[in-house]
Amino acid sequence: MHQPEWAASTRDFLGFARVECGLAANTLRAYGDDLEDLTRDLTDRGIHSPAAVQPADLAAHVRALRTERNLAATSICRHLATIRMFFRFLHADQRIEHNPTELLETPTRWKRLPGCLSPLQMKKLLAAPNAEQGELWMRDQALLELLYASGLRASEVVAVCVRDIHETLGVVNVTGKGGHERLVPLGRPALESIGRYVAESRPILAGRGRGEQEDRLLVSRTGRPLERIAVWQIVRRQANAAGLVKVHPHMLRHSFATHLVSGGANLRIVQELLGHADIVTTQTYTHVDARRLREVHRQFHPRS
Repeated sequence: MHQPEWAASTRDFLGFARVECGLAANTLRAYGDDLEDLTRDLTDRGIHSPAAVQPADLAAHVRALRTERNLAATSICRHLATIRMFFRFLHADQRIEHNPTELLETPTRWKRLPGCLSPLQMKKLLAAPNAEQGELWMRDQALLELLYASGLRASEVVAVCVRDIHETLGVVNVTGKGGHERLVPLGRPALESIGRYVAESRPILAGRGRGEQEDRLLVSRTGRPLERIAVWQIVRRQANAAGLVKVHPHMLRHSFATHLVSGGANLRIVQELLGHADIVTTQTYTHVDARRLREVHRQFHPRS
């Protein structure tokens, strides 16, 4: 940090977010990075304390994120969320007289609908792992089935332990953001893939790990717990094998939610399954489905 006031305010805010809000470590790191960017930018503009910040200063910072750093809309929206929380905290703690984010416009027009795979594309992806790929194919298939069947985030799926899979009940116990737990149903194909992997492949892989796997469901070739970046690599590799491009783990989460909404699932239920704190986040998938309905209308309605 460039100034003591900025450093103290940021430190206290992150402490509040960790203790009072129970935010995950990855989220806290992202908030810290966003505030580091903000502090550097405003200090370069001659603003040396949060109390001196005006709405125009924040607007200029947001514009710079897009025009100078060319950040994606999703990253800019996350920056905005961090900034709003930070200044709300300072205002509530009476460290600043006015909250400069109250008049800050939310760039809703920048938001992009999440990409998702069609059911046919999803079927091709799930069928991509096969015995010809070597000893890891059962693990890869179990991973893909679990991601699509439950809508888990990459960070959530790597934390799943064998004991979290309840075959009799047909559910997986998930620890999400902020340590919040939820139960998510699993379909028969996912349970069968996971069961085959646990019975036939995982014991061999886990046996190479010297006890390091900590009961984690998904382990690497050397028996160590699978890491988040490895999940991205596996999904990309299997997508390429299926003839699909630009596929990532979060796209399977989007597909899970979109296909549920498309099939008539209640939005509140989808919210619970995804672990969203706010249903506004879940409502994104109604827009995705509306786009699909418009396409069907244009294709088949005589006066479209």
